[in-house]
Amino acid sequence: METTAAAIDETRSALPSAGRTVWLTGLPSAGKTTLAHAFADRLREEGVPVEVLDGDVLREALGRGLGFSREDREENVRRIGFVAELLSRNGVTTVCAVISPYRSTRDELRARHEGRFVEVWVATPSAVCAERDVKGLYAKQRAGEISHLTGVDDPYEAPEAAELVLHTQDRSVEECVEALWLTLNS
Repeated sequence: METTAAAIDETRSALPSAGRTVWLTGLPSAGKTTLAHAFADRLREEGVPVEVLDGDVLREALGRGLGFSREDREENVRRIGFVAELLSRNGVTTVCAVISPYRSTRDELRARHEGRFVEVWVATPSAVCAERDVKGLYAKQRAGEISHLTGVDDPYEAPEAAELVLHTQDRSVEECVEALWLTLNS
């Protein structure tokens, strides 16, 4: 397929002109990281500057010394949100895969982003997440090895006004990526 200058210009004009933060929130093993990387690949294919911020990775880098109390979880999310806001303000679409269990903290991030925040609830039921159990957290919680697992014995406050709700148990990764693309461009 031949790429013409006109086709490239047409594609670029359809892309968001400013950076945004696409905030994927949901339970552990809901599919946030998988979707974040797949969506970032799609954005790169379309020529969009993009960065993925994974909550687990950034907890290690930015959250040293933080535990799993409500206050520490909120601080971890705020730190990730701060980095995302800096990137989006500078033209990078930032795709964040973060449990972020508290609605008030996500609302705080939305306000900080001044219109560049797209909340996506990866609304996978806890039974499906426990079955996937990518990191073995649900098994460890059942065995009594860990406590305060979000959505099991620690709260998860579902979004009330997410721009997109994805039920990953009913959709393929490709279908979810397409829904993310359409939401970002609406």
